[in-house]
Amino acid sequence: MNRAASPVTQISLPEGLICRWPVQRAKTEATAMLRERVLPVATVVFAILAIWCVFVVVMNKQFVEDQARRAGQEITFSEIVAQSYTLDRPVLPSPHQVASELWSTTVDKKITSKRSLVYHSWITLSSTLLGFAIGSAFGIVLAIAIVHNRTMERSMMPWIIASQTIPIIAIAPMLIVVLNAIGITGLLPKALISTYLSFFPVAVGMVSGLRSPDTLQLDLMRTYNANDRQVLWKLRLPSAMPYLFTSLKIAIAISLVGAIIAELPTGLSPAWVRGCCPARITDRRYRSGRRCSWPRSLPPSWWRLSGLHKRRSSSAWGSSHE
Repeated sequence: MNRAASPVTQISLPEGLICRWPVQRAKTEATAMLRERVLPVATVVFAILAIWCVFVVVMNKQFVEDQARRAGQEITFSEIVAQSYTLDRPVLPSPHQVASELWSTTVDKKITSKRSLVYHSWITLSSTLLGFAIGSAFGIVLAIAIVHNRTMERSMMPWIIASQTIPIIAIAPMLIVVLNAIGITGLLPKALISTYLSFFPVAVGMVSGLRSPDTLQLDLMRTYNANDRQVLWKLRLPSAMPYLFTSLKIAIAISLVGAIIAELPTGLSPAWVRGCCPARITDRRYRSGRRCSWPRSLPPSWWRLSGLHKRRSSSAWGSSHE
């Protein structure tokens, strides 16, 4: 027996509601993203800029007052604030001066120019990446050896942990001088300092990752008659991937710190860029007993960005040390 088809009930919505629904949803998502992501970051940036602006006046106030005192003029607080932001050679540059210097050294200069911040950034980045690659590879190999050899674990793990207790700021100048004495110059000394910092998180993280498979999984591999190499490639390494990538995120950041610290003994000389190890500069300072003021210990890119390159030898940094 044929059944009559039941009528289909159709619900019609107002045309205006159908048109406004995607727009309202997009507005809601945009508002949520602004409140959850953009607003916290903007708040922190605004707080940093506010503190920066306050310290511009605090750090430059004495220099402005000294200038007015030598000129025999009376100066008000509002004039101190105004002049603190417009000094040609400030102790602490203002945000707009740093932005102007960034624009000048990145856009107005050619990338191949030694006055370009991009050029010096690539030098720092190259040593960072090389040290990161060497340190990561060394950390992975060391972790595999520790997991598969109990003697390596007992003998190496205490030394690996103890190696990170020595401040890298104390090791870097000595390492540069020693490597220069045996003829190792150029990019490799800076990369080795980055390697020294970056291998530790990779080694420790990979040891934990390679030991992460539980007993049942290891027993299953033994049931399949798998040897140590097969267990490593088919079980331990896949299980260690989350630990590895977490360690690599830490290692790449600390490699950059190591590269910057390695540039401290270079001072302001482009000798490293030309292929001559700046350990010769550091070694001459040690032998001559001359002091080096802190602006000349900054990496070249930091020094140019801070505006200190505009100071003359007769400035407050001390012309007697030139």
